Amino acid sequence: MTYKQFFTVRIIAGVLLFVFVLWGLWALLGTFKQPERLPDAHVEEGEPARSRETPEAGGGHQPAGVPSSLDHGAPADQGVPANHDTSLDHRAPGDHGVLLEQLAAPGPGVLHEPKAKGVHFVEAIISVLDYELNERFWGWRPNDVIRFTDNVENMQLGMLEVVRRASVNLADRISRHGVSAAIDKNLENAMNWFMIKPDEFWLPSAEEKYKDSLKELRTYADKLERGEAHFYVRADSLIPLLLSFADLAGSCDENLVKKHEDDGSPVSWFNADDYFYYAKGVGKAMAKILHAVMEDFSDVIESRQGHDLLHRAIHAFEVGSELEPWIVTDASLDGILANHRANMAAEISHARYFLNALAKALST
Repeated sequence: MTYKQFFTVRIIAGVLLFVFVLWGLWALLGTFKQPERLPDAHVEEGEPARSRETPEAGGGHQPAGVPSSLDHGAPADQGVPANHDTSLDHRAPGDHGVLLEQLAAPGPGVLHEPKAKGVHFVEAIISVLDYELNERFWGWRPNDVIRFTDNVENMQLGMLEVVRRASVNLADRISRHGVSAAIDKNLENAMNWFMIKPDEFWLPSAEEKYKDSLKELRTYADKLERGEAHFYVRADSLIPLLLSFADLAGSCDENLVKKHEDDGSPVSWFNADDYFYYAKGVGKAMAKILHAVMEDFSDVIESRQGHDLLHRAIHAFEVGSELEPWIVTDASLDGILANHRANMAAEISHARYFLNALAKALST
Protein backbone atom coordinates (compact mmCIF):
# COMPACT_ATOMS: atom_id res chain seq x y z
CA MET A 1 0.00 0.00 0.00
CA THR A 2 1.39 3.41 -0.97
CA TYR A 3 1.80 6.32 1.42
CA LYS A 4 -1.17 8.14 -0.16
CA GLN A 5 -3.46 5.11 0.01
CA PHE A 6 -2.43 4.51 3.63
CA PHE A 7 -3.63 7.91 4.79
CA THR A 8 -6.69 7.98 2.49
CA VAL A 9 -8.09 4.80 4.06
CA ARG A 10 -7.58 6.17 7.56
CA ILE A 11 -9.15 9.52 6.78
CA ILE A 12 -12.26 7.82 5.37
CA ALA A 13 -12.42 5.49 8.36
CA GLY A 14 -12.10 8.44 10.73
CA VAL A 15 -14.93 10.35 9.06
CA LEU A 16 -17.23 7.31 9.18
CA LEU A 17 -16.39 6.70 12.84
CA PHE A 18 -17.16 10.34 13.67
CA VAL A 19 -20.55 10.15 11.92
CA PHE A 20 -21.48 6.93 13.73
CA VAL A 21 -20.52 8.43 17.09
CA LEU A 22 -22.78 11.44 16.44
CA TRP A 23 -25.59 9.15 15.34
CA GLY A 24 -25.21 7.09 18.51
CA LEU A 25 -25.33 10.19 20.72
CA TRP A 26 -28.41 11.43 18.88
CA ALA A 27 -30.19 8.08 19.35
CA LEU A 28 -29.18 7.97 23.03
CA LEU A 29 -30.47 11.48 23.71
CA GLY A 30 -33.69 10.67 21.90
CA THR A 31 -34.48 7.87 24.35
CA PHE A 32 -34.49 10.37 27.22
CA LYS A 33 -36.63 12.97 25.51
CA GLN A 34 -39.82 13.50 27.47
CA PRO A 35 -43.15 13.85 25.64
CA GLU A 36 -44.65 17.29 25.68
CA ARG A 37 -47.47 17.84 28.14
CA LEU A 38 -50.40 20.10 27.70
CA PRO A 39 -50.48 22.96 30.21
CA ASP A 40 -52.69 22.27 33.20
CA ALA A 41 -55.57 24.56 34.04
CA HIS A 42 -54.36 27.64 35.88
CA VAL A 43 -55.58 27.91 39.46
CA GLU A 44 -54.45 30.73 41.70
CA GLU A 45 -52.65 29.64 44.87
CA GLY A 46 -55.15 29.27 47.70
CA GLU A 47 -58.11 29.53 45.33
CA PRO A 48 -60.49 26.53 45.29
CA ALA A 49 -61.04 24.92 41.93
CA ARG A 50 -64.41 25.77 40.43
CA SER A 51 -66.21 24.61 37.32
CA ARG A 52 -67.25 27.03 34.62
CA GLU A 53 -71.00 27.29 34.18
CA THR A 54 -72.37 27.19 30.64
CA PRO A 55 -76.16 26.90 31.00
CA GLU A 56 -78.13 26.27 27.84
CA ALA A 57 -81.84 26.39 27.37
CA GLY A 58 -83.47 23.04 26.81
CA GLY A 59 -80.33 21.05 27.51
CA GLY A 60 -77.36 22.06 25.41
CA HIS A 61 -74.88 20.03 23.40
CA GLN A 62 -71.37 19.76 24.87
CA PRO A 63 -68.80 20.85 22.24
CA ALA A 64 -66.26 18.18 21.29
CA GLY A 65 -62.93 18.48 23.04
CA VAL A 66 -64.20 20.60 25.98
CA PRO A 67 -63.03 19.26 29.40
CA SER A 68 -65.62 17.22 31.23
CA SER A 69 -65.49 19.64 34.16
CA LEU A 70 -67.73 21.92 32.11
CA ASP A 71 -70.54 19.39 32.42
CA HIS A 72 -71.02 20.22 36.10
CA GLY A 73 -72.21 23.81 35.80
CA ALA A 74 -75.16 25.11 37.77
CA PRO A 75 -78.61 24.34 36.27
CA ALA A 76 -80.23 27.21 34.43
CA ASP A 77 -83.09 27.54 36.95
CA GLN A 78 -80.74 28.01 39.91
CA GLY A 79 -79.00 31.09 38.50
CA VAL A 80 -75.35 31.93 38.97
CA PRO A 81 -73.89 31.17 42.42
CA ALA A 82 -73.01 34.20 44.51
CA ASN A 83 -69.39 33.15 44.77
CA HIS A 84 -68.97 32.55 41.03
CA ASP A 85 -65.98 34.49 39.65
CA THR A 86 -67.22 35.86 36.34
CA SER A 87 -63.72 37.05 35.49
CA LEU A 88 -62.99 33.46 34.47
CA ASP A 89 -65.20 33.98 31.45
CA HIS A 90 -62.80 36.53 30.05
CA ARG A 91 -59.45 34.98 30.77
CA ALA A 92 -57.01 34.12 28.04
CA PRO A 93 -56.90 30.45 26.98
CA GLY A 94 -53.64 29.81 28.83
CA ASP A 95 -55.20 30.96 32.12
CA HIS A 96 -57.73 28.20 32.48
CA GLY A 97 -56.58 25.53 30.03
CA VAL A 98 -59.56 25.73 27.67
CA LEU A 99 -59.13 26.98 24.12
CA LEU A 100 -61.65 29.64 23.24
CA GLU A 101 -62.06 28.13 19.80
CA GLN A 102 -63.35 24.90 21.35
CA LEU A 103 -66.23 26.80 22.93
CA ALA A 104 -67.12 28.99 19.94
CA ALA A 105 -70.30 27.10 19.08
CA PRO A 106 -73.47 28.99 18.11
CA GLY A 107 -75.74 29.94 20.98
CA PRO A 108 -75.22 31.12 24.55
CA GLY A 109 -71.82 29.38 24.81
CA VAL A 110 -70.10 31.71 22.31
CA LEU A 111 -67.19 33.54 23.97
CA HIS A 112 -66.12 35.80 21.10
CA GLU A 113 -67.21 36.99 17.73
CA PRO A 114 -65.80 35.04 14.75
CA LYS A 115 -63.09 36.79 12.79
CA ALA A 116 -63.91 38.39 9.48
CA LYS A 117 -63.15 36.39 6.37
CA GLY A 118 -59.53 36.79 5.42
CA VAL A 119 -58.19 37.70 8.84
CA HIS A 120 -56.93 34.16 9.48
CA PHE A 121 -55.13 34.23 6.14
CA VAL A 122 -53.49 37.60 6.76
CA GLU A 123 -52.50 36.67 10.31
CA ALA A 124 -50.90 33.47 9.02
CA ILE A 125 -48.75 35.42 6.56
CA ILE A 126 -47.72 37.79 9.34
CA SER A 127 -46.87 34.99 11.76
CA VAL A 128 -44.52 33.29 9.28
CA LEU A 129 -42.03 36.19 9.27
CA ASP A 130 -42.88 37.83 12.60
CA TYR A 131 -41.01 35.16 14.54
CA GLU A 132 -38.01 35.24 12.20
CA LEU A 133 -37.76 39.04 12.40
CA ASN A 134 -38.63 39.74 16.03
CA GLU A 135 -38.26 36.62 18.15
CA ARG A 136 -35.61 34.33 16.71
CA PHE A 137 -32.17 34.70 18.27
CA TRP A 138 -30.02 36.89 16.01
CA GLY A 139 -33.15 37.81 14.00
CA TRP A 140 -33.02 38.02 10.22
CA ARG A 141 -29.72 36.48 9.14
CA PRO A 142 -29.29 36.50 5.34
CA ASN A 143 -27.98 40.09 5.43
CA ASP A 144 -25.67 39.70 8.44
CA VAL A 145 -22.15 40.96 7.83
CA ILE A 146 -20.75 38.05 9.85
CA ARG A 147 -22.55 34.74 9.34
CA PHE A 148 -21.99 31.97 11.83
CA THR A 149 -24.49 29.53 10.32
CA ASP A 150 -26.18 28.95 7.00
CA ASN A 151 -29.01 26.54 7.87
CA VAL A 152 -31.26 29.16 9.44
CA GLU A 153 -30.49 31.61 6.65
CA ASN A 154 -31.64 29.17 3.97
CA MET A 155 -34.75 28.26 5.95
CA GLN A 156 -35.62 31.95 6.27
CA LEU A 157 -35.17 32.42 2.53
CA GLY A 158 -37.63 29.59 1.87
CA MET A 159 -40.17 31.11 4.23
CA LEU A 160 -39.73 34.54 2.64
CA GLU A 161 -40.46 33.15 -0.84
CA VAL A 162 -43.73 31.64 0.40
CA VAL A 163 -44.73 34.96 2.00
CA ARG A 164 -43.91 36.79 -1.24
CA ARG A 165 -46.16 34.53 -3.29
CA ALA A 166 -48.97 34.71 -0.76
CA SER A 167 -48.82 38.52 -0.60
CA VAL A 168 -48.78 38.85 -4.39
CA ASN A 169 -51.84 36.65 -4.77
CA LEU A 170 -53.58 38.48 -1.93
CA ALA A 171 -52.95 41.90 -3.48
CA ASP A 172 -53.57 40.96 -7.12
CA ARG A 173 -56.44 38.49 -6.87
CA ILE A 174 -57.92 37.56 -3.50
CA SER A 175 -58.58 41.16 -2.41
CA ARG A 176 -59.87 42.32 -5.82
CA HIS A 177 -63.14 41.59 -7.59
CA GLY A 178 -61.53 41.78 -11.02
CA VAL A 179 -58.51 43.01 -12.93
CA SER A 180 -60.05 46.46 -13.23
CA ALA A 181 -60.45 46.89 -9.47
CA ALA A 182 -57.96 49.06 -7.61
CA ILE A 183 -55.28 47.34 -5.52
CA ASP A 184 -55.52 47.97 -1.80
CA LYS A 185 -52.76 50.46 -0.93
CA ASN A 186 -51.64 48.62 2.20
CA LEU A 187 -51.36 45.34 0.32
CA GLU A 188 -49.49 47.02 -2.51
CA ASN A 189 -46.94 48.41 -0.06
CA ALA A 190 -46.52 45.07 1.68
CA MET A 191 -46.13 43.22 -1.62
CA ASN A 192 -43.49 45.63 -2.93
CA TRP A 193 -41.47 45.78 0.29
CA PHE A 194 -41.34 42.00 0.57
CA MET A 195 -39.49 42.08 -2.76
CA ILE A 196 -36.49 43.85 -1.21
CA LYS A 197 -33.44 41.60 -1.60
CA PRO A 198 -33.04 39.55 1.59
CA ASP A 199 -29.32 40.30 1.84
CA GLU A 200 -29.74 44.10 1.69
CA PHE A 201 -27.92 45.43 4.73
CA TRP A 202 -28.52 49.16 4.44
CA LEU A 203 -30.54 51.67 2.43
CA PRO A 204 -32.88 49.93 2.75
CA SER A 205 -32.37 47.28 5.39
CA ALA A 206 -34.19 44.08 4.46
CA GLU A 207 -35.56 43.32 7.91
CA GLU A 208 -36.81 46.88 8.44
CA LYS A 209 -38.76 46.85 5.18
CA TYR A 210 -40.15 43.40 5.99
CA LYS A 211 -41.30 44.71 9.38
CA ASP A 212 -42.98 47.62 7.59
CA SER A 213 -44.72 45.08 5.35
CA LEU A 214 -46.10 43.27 8.39
CA LYS A 215 -47.49 46.57 9.70
CA GLU A 216 -49.25 47.13 6.37
CA LEU A 217 -50.77 43.65 6.56
CA ARG A 218 -52.00 44.30 10.11
CA THR A 219 -53.65 47.51 8.91
CA TYR A 220 -55.38 45.57 6.13
CA ALA A 221 -56.58 42.94 8.65
CA ASP A 222 -58.03 45.71 10.82
CA LYS A 223 -59.87 47.06 7.80
CA LEU A 224 -61.31 43.61 7.14
CA GLU A 225 -62.64 43.49 10.70
CA ARG A 226 -64.29 46.90 10.20
CA GLY A 227 -65.71 45.93 6.81
CA GLU A 228 -63.58 48.52 5.01
CA ALA A 229 -61.61 46.07 2.82
CA HIS A 230 -62.40 43.11 0.59
CA PHE A 231 -61.44 39.43 0.71
CA TYR A 232 -63.11 37.29 -1.94
CA VAL A 233 -63.45 33.62 -1.00
CA ARG A 234 -64.00 32.31 -4.53
CA ALA A 235 -62.46 29.35 -6.30
CA ASP A 236 -60.93 31.57 -8.98
CA SER A 237 -59.25 33.59 -6.20
CA LEU A 238 -57.77 30.52 -4.51
CA ILE A 239 -56.61 28.51 -7.54
CA PRO A 240 -53.74 30.89 -8.52
CA LEU A 241 -52.39 30.74 -4.96
CA LEU A 242 -52.45 26.94 -4.93
CA LEU A 243 -50.73 26.72 -8.31
CA SER A 244 -48.09 29.24 -7.22
CA PHE A 245 -47.38 27.17 -4.11
CA ALA A 246 -47.25 24.00 -6.20
CA ASP A 247 -44.72 25.60 -8.58
CA LEU A 248 -42.48 26.58 -5.67
CA ALA A 249 -42.76 23.07 -4.23
CA GLY A 250 -41.77 21.71 -7.65
CA SER A 251 -38.63 23.85 -7.66
CA CYS A 252 -37.71 22.55 -4.21
CA ASP A 253 -38.39 19.00 -5.34
CA GLU A 254 -36.00 19.37 -8.28
CA ASN A 255 -33.19 20.66 -6.06
CA LEU A 256 -33.78 17.85 -3.60
CA VAL A 257 -33.50 15.02 -6.11
CA LYS A 258 -30.97 16.23 -8.67
CA LYS A 259 -27.50 14.68 -8.75
CA HIS A 260 -25.72 17.41 -10.71
CA GLU A 261 -25.78 21.19 -10.77
CA ASP A 262 -26.55 23.17 -13.92
CA ASP A 263 -22.85 23.34 -14.79
CA GLY A 264 -22.56 19.55 -14.65
CA SER A 265 -20.70 19.35 -11.35
CA PRO A 266 -21.98 16.95 -8.68
CA VAL A 267 -24.18 18.38 -5.92
CA SER A 268 -21.81 18.98 -3.01
CA TRP A 269 -22.72 18.25 0.60
CA PHE A 270 -22.68 22.01 1.25
CA ASN A 271 -25.33 22.64 -1.44
CA ALA A 272 -27.33 19.61 -0.34
CA ASP A 273 -27.51 21.19 3.11
CA ASP A 274 -28.75 24.47 1.62
CA TYR A 275 -31.41 22.79 -0.52
CA PHE A 276 -32.67 20.80 2.47
CA TYR A 277 -33.17 23.81 4.75
CA TYR A 278 -34.66 25.99 2.02
CA ALA A 279 -37.30 23.30 1.40
CA LYS A 280 -37.82 23.01 5.15
CA GLY A 281 -38.62 26.72 5.33
CA VAL A 282 -40.98 26.44 2.36
CA GLY A 283 -42.84 23.54 3.94
CA LYS A 284 -43.09 25.22 7.31
CA ALA A 285 -44.50 28.45 5.88
CA MET A 286 -46.90 26.76 3.47
CA ALA A 287 -48.34 24.52 6.19
CA LYS A 288 -49.17 27.55 8.32
CA ILE A 289 -50.74 29.56 5.49
CA LEU A 290 -52.69 26.57 4.15
CA HIS A 291 -54.19 26.06 7.60
CA ALA A 292 -55.60 29.57 7.27
CA VAL A 293 -56.81 28.77 3.74
CA MET A 294 -58.74 25.83 5.19
CA GLU A 295 -60.37 28.24 7.65
CA ASP A 296 -61.23 31.17 5.38
CA PHE A 297 -62.03 29.21 2.20
CA SER A 298 -63.80 26.36 3.97
CA ASP A 299 -67.10 26.79 2.12
CA VAL A 300 -65.68 26.76 -1.40
CA ILE A 301 -63.31 23.88 -0.56
CA GLU A 302 -66.10 21.78 0.94
CA SER A 303 -68.33 22.47 -2.05
CA ARG A 304 -65.77 20.74 -4.29
CA GLN A 305 -64.95 17.93 -1.81
CA GLY A 306 -61.42 19.29 -1.50
CA HIS A 307 -61.02 19.21 2.27
CA ASP A 308 -59.19 15.87 2.29
CA LEU A 309 -56.81 16.99 -0.48
CA LEU A 310 -55.86 20.14 1.40
CA HIS A 311 -55.49 18.26 4.66
CA ARG A 312 -53.08 15.79 3.02
CA ALA A 313 -51.02 18.62 1.54
CA ILE A 314 -50.75 20.32 4.92
CA HIS A 315 -49.79 17.05 6.60
CA ALA A 316 -47.00 16.38 4.08
CA PHE A 317 -45.58 19.89 4.54
CA GLU A 318 -45.70 19.51 8.32
CA VAL A 319 -43.89 16.17 8.23
CA GLY A 320 -41.16 17.67 6.05
CA SER A 321 -40.79 20.75 8.24
CA GLU A 322 -40.31 18.56 11.33
CA LEU A 323 -37.23 16.81 9.93
CA GLU A 324 -34.32 18.01 12.09
CA PRO A 325 -31.15 15.99 11.42
CA TRP A 326 -28.03 16.86 13.36
CA ILE A 327 -26.05 16.59 10.14
CA VAL A 328 -27.61 16.59 6.67
CA THR A 329 -26.14 13.55 4.94
CA ASP A 330 -26.49 13.00 1.22
CA ALA A 331 -25.67 9.32 0.93
CA SER A 332 -26.85 7.01 -1.82
CA LEU A 333 -30.46 5.89 -1.61
CA ASP A 334 -29.45 2.35 -0.63
CA GLY A 335 -26.50 3.40 1.52
CA ILE A 336 -25.95 2.88 5.22
CA LEU A 337 -26.39 6.61 5.93
CA ALA A 338 -29.53 8.63 5.38
CA ASN A 339 -30.19 10.69 2.28
CA HIS A 340 -31.96 13.62 3.92
CA ARG A 341 -32.59 15.38 0.63
CA ALA A 342 -34.53 12.37 -0.59
CA ASN A 343 -36.49 12.18 2.68
CA MET A 344 -37.51 15.81 2.33
CA ALA A 345 -38.25 15.41 -1.38
CA ALA A 346 -40.77 12.65 -0.65
CA GLU A 347 -42.91 14.95 1.52
CA ILE A 348 -42.56 17.99 -0.74
CA SER A 349 -43.54 15.89 -3.76
CA HIS A 350 -46.62 14.52 -1.98
CA ALA A 351 -47.73 18.00 -0.96
CA ARG A 352 -47.21 19.31 -4.49
CA TYR A 353 -49.38 16.53 -5.91
CA PHE A 354 -52.26 17.30 -3.54
CA LEU A 355 -52.06 21.04 -4.20
CA ASN A 356 -52.35 20.45 -7.94
CA ALA A 357 -55.19 17.99 -7.36
CA LEU A 358 -57.04 20.53 -5.23
CA ALA A 359 -56.57 23.27 -7.83
CA LYS A 360 -57.99 20.92 -10.47
CA ALA A 361 -60.96 20.03 -8.27
CA LEU A 362 -61.74 23.70 -7.68
CA SER A 363 -61.57 24.46 -11.41
CA THR A 364 -64.22 21.88 -12.33
